[in-house]
Amino acid sequence: MIIATAGHVDHGKTALLHALTGTDADRLPEEKKRGMTIDLGYAYLPTPEGGAIGFIDVPGHERFLSNMLAGVGGVRHALLVIAADDGVMPQTREHLAILQLLQLDSLTVAISKSDLAGPEALEGVMDEARRALAEHGLRAAALLPVSARSGAGVDVLRRHLLQLRDQAAGTERRFRLAIDRAFTIGGAGLVVTGTAWGGRVNVGDALWLSGKDVAVRVRGLHVQNQPARQGQAGQRIALNLVGDIDKRQIQRGDWLLEQAAPAPAVRVSVRLRLAPAAHATLRHWQAVHLHHAASHCTGRVALLERPQLHPGDEGLAELSLDRPLHLADGDKLILRDAGAQHTLACATVLERQPPTRGKRQDERLAHLRALAAAGSDNVQNLRLRLSRQALSLPDLAWDRQLSEAGLAELLRAAPLLTAGQHAYAPEHWAELQGQLLERLAALHLQQPDQLGASRGRARRLALPQESEAAVNLMIDQLLAEGRLANTRGWLHLPGHVLAFDAEETALWRRLEPAFTDQGQPHWVRDLAAAAGVEEDTARAVLRKAARQGHVHAVVRDRYFSSAAIRGMAAIVHSLNQDAGYADAANFRDQLGCGRKLAIQILEYFDRCGFTRRLGDRHLLREARLFD
Repeated sequence: MIIATAGHVDHGKTALLHALTGTDADRLPEEKKRGMTIDLGYAYLPTPEGGAIGFIDVPGHERFLSNMLAGVGGVRHALLVIAADDGVMPQTREHLAILQLLQLDSLTVAISKSDLAGPEALEGVMDEARRALAEHGLRAAALLPVSARSGAGVDVLRRHLLQLRDQAAGTERRFRLAIDRAFTIGGAGLVVTGTAWGGRVNVGDALWLSGKDVAVRVRGLHVQNQPARQGQAGQRIALNLVGDIDKRQIQRGDWLLEQAAPAPAVRVSVRLRLAPAAHATLRHWQAVHLHHAASHCTGRVALLERPQLHPGDEGLAELSLDRPLHLADGDKLILRDAGAQHTLACATVLERQPPTRGKRQDERLAHLRALAAAGSDNVQNLRLRLSRQALSLPDLAWDRQLSEAGLAELLRAAPLLTAGQHAYAPEHWAELQGQLLERLAALHLQQPDQLGASRGRARRLALPQESEAAVNLMIDQLLAEGRLANTRGWLHLPGHVLAFDAEETALWRRLEPAFTDQGQPHWVRDLAAAAGVEEDTARAVLRKAARQGHVHAVVRDRYFSSAAIRGMAAIVHSLNQDAGYADAANFRDQLGCGRKLAIQILEYFDRCGFTRRLGDRHLLREARLFD
């Protein structure tokens, strides 16, 4: 367990920690010289069970509030220190606002320097502390007078802190640690320290360092200042790392992660909760400072429901970050004004990848409210996200910080279909299948003399945003249900392939011999004249023949036999292997035809998806289509 201190400068936080633990948390020469905490310090109190409570000593001076915010990130317990000879001061209230916004599990208040105040003055300060807590909607687990100098009340405070327990450790989540220090130790090498936000880590584990985006290995661990083989969420951990990295490449705010993270977010949807202080007002597109874990950046707030929020209000917003941050669902960011003078609000992350349009539509706002209401309920969150679009499983696992086992359990708990790395709601899946069938029907109307489309072309025409694995699974299901047909690799609606009747069969037998000369194309008018029939009659029969795969129309009314098309496809395939592409010149030379016909054939291959055009070159797209 970790406890962060809070309170006004010179109210005795560091001295009280020294009395509790025997450790001086001020480690910097400048801190010793000035007698004031500047950066984060650390102390540890052994527990009867053999563990230790970790304390993060944070600066009380307003100039170092960003360091204070780095210290309270991911911490669930706080020790607020108020000096008996000063009472509640400006930074006391600032820290109270931050603690109230973070919604910690417990808050203990120590009235320090109690030996400097008489009984009445001490009681007056305690009453003042109770009023300040009430103003911020906070309740103290204990309110205790103490003196680091005389030792009065220190044992009582120590016993109280030792009986505190973590409410939500988060050990079932994936490992994530916010780095706040990096240094080297002779004989050991690089060491980083930080607060574990989730999961477990063991000696020998491979982790991902976010700042440099490299893999590292854990050579050794110290947990709560004690050697250990394993660390977990809610603990201070020092990790001795091995990898292609040195101290200068690590910054406060970097993360050690169980797996490589997706791209950091530059825009996120959030639920805002404003501080109760009078200065806590937010306007649309207001510039702010943002603090997350050990990171600090600037950005702007886009309010989604109204142009302004007032003290104590809640509302939906989108944060636009000037520097990308590795955020996950439920993470909290503290917002301060552009001058870094006042704490304004806490933002809880609802969505890491908000849409670019329709942000203020009623349906969109209702969806965000539902996400906020779902909170930590992973099943409900999954159902809400599936109702709108296909869901990337790696993104889901990161957003909810799920281990592999946790993700598998979640997917079993909700009705969905999975294809490759994406999940779909059954209703959305059926809608996409209908979209695919509708687009094929439209293609049949546009190209009645073509048999259908390849798998790749069907995906590009109907569902270009969906993954290849998903579209292939949809096609396989439609084929199995008989709602889609496959003739020699061409997908079409079952009714699109029409059988010849007796009269058409007789005419086809008269037309078919013309296609034994496999390398030559034939115009409908020539075939009709040779057979002694009307052009429209011959055209209808040839279209049926095309739907059955006997012939192919490279342009309207100009047909090749299927064998000829396969032969020409083999030439294109060979040219792509030898030269890297086919074009009108090299294809014409291989085929021994005119340039115009060569271009018509190559454009036909582009239309049906066998090739794709890049300038004047035609590159293989679906190499096995005409096999």
